[in-house]
Amino acid sequence: MKIITGQKGKLKGLKVLLRLDLNVPLEDGRMRDNFKIEKIITTIGFLKREGAKIIILSHIGRSGLDSLAPVCEYLKKFFAVDFAGDIFNDNAEEVVAKMRVGEIIMLENLRQYESEKNNELRFAEKLASLGDLYVNDAFAVSHRPHASIVGLPKLLDSYFGPLFERELEELKRISLSARPRLFVLGGDKSKTKMSFARKFLEMADFVFVGGALANDFFRSRGFETGQSLVSAEDFDFEDLLENGRIILPVDVVVENGKGVQTKKPNEVLPDERIADAGPETVLRLKKMIGNSKFVLWNGPLGDYPRGFSDATFEFIRALAEGRAEVIAGGGDTEHCISKLGLEEKFDFISTGGGALLEFVATGTLAGIKALQGKM
Repeated sequence: MKIITGQKGKLKGLKVLLRLDLNVPLEDGRMRDNFKIEKIITTIGFLKREGAKIIILSHIGRSGLDSLAPVCEYLKKFFAVDFAGDIFNDNAEEVVAKMRVGEIIMLENLRQYESEKNNELRFAEKLASLGDLYVNDAFAVSHRPHASIVGLPKLLDSYFGPLFERELEELKRISLSARPRLFVLGGDKSKTKMSFARKFLEMADFVFVGGALANDFFRSRGFETGQSLVSAEDFDFEDLLENGRIILPVDVVVENGKGVQTKKPNEVLPDERIADAGPETVLRLKKMIGNSKFVLWNGPLGDYPRGFSDATFEFIRALAEGRAEVIAGGGDTEHCISKLGLEEKFDFISTGGGALLEFVATGTLAGIKALQGKM
C-alpha cells in the first residue's frame, strides 16, 4: 500500500493531482457543512510543506451543474488557493504551467463531464497531462469507477492519501469488534444499500432498517405506503422479511391533511407520507443499543432534509450516552451528529456513506483496486 506521506522529501516541484471529496451540501451558494473540508486540511498542508504543486480535483453535486467555487473560497481560510475553472480551457493549462513550489489550484467540478462518469480514457489522459503523480484522498467516492478514481492510477505513479489510509484502518476494526453487533441502515438508495443486506447479516447480530429503506420493506409486505418515498424498482425481500434479525420500525410518523400523526406501518393510508420513525421504534432502538457492544450506522431514520429529525436526534443521543463502540458515516448522518455537537462521542465518523457500506461488505472498493494495480 503506497502512502503519499512515505514520499517525504521527494515531492518538491512535482505537480500532484490530488483527488479529494469536496462534495459538500450547498444552500444559496454557500456551504452547509464543512466536515469533509476540515478532514483534508492535513493532506494539503503536508503536500504544501513538501513543496509540491497541488492541483485539486473533485466533484460537487450529482448533476454536474454545481460549482466548486464556494468550496475554493472556504479553503482560502487555510491556504492561498486559485480557482482555475474548466480543465479544458487554455487558462487552466496556463495556470498549471506557471505554478510555483507550494502553490495550490482547484479545478472545476469533474462531473460536468459525462466522460468522467464514463471513465473515458481520453478524459483521464487529459487530467494526467496536468500532473506528475496522483494521490487519492477521496475515500468517500472511491466506490465509483470514474476516470479520476480508476483511470488516473493507470497513467501516473499513484498513492493513497493519509485520510484514505485512516479510513481503512478504522473500518477494518469492524470485523474485529465485539459482539453483539448492531448495524443501522437509514436514508434512501435502497438499490445500493440493500444489495449488501445479506452480507451485513453475516457480520451483524441484528440489522435495523429505517428511513426510506424501510418503505420498500413495507411495500414488500403488502402495506400501503401512500405518498412515501419508495424505490422505482421492486426488490425481492422475501427471505429478508422472514429473517428475525432484520428489524423494521414498529411505528411511523406520517404527514396527511390533518398534519402529523403516529401510526403502525400497516395503518398508512393512500394520501399519507411516511416521514419518520415513531417513538416506540426509538425506544426499541435504545434497548438494542444498550444490548450491543458495537454499532455501525449509516443514514437518518426520517426525512431529515424536510425537517423530520426527531427520531434521528434521539437515536444519536442514545448512541452518545451508550457504552457500545460506534462507527457512523454518510453526509446526512454526519450533519445530524454535528448539529447536536456530539462528534467526540463517536469512535469514528467516516467521510463515506455508500463507500463505507461497500467496503464493510466487500473489503475493497474500485478506487482501492485501481491504486493497487488490480483493475
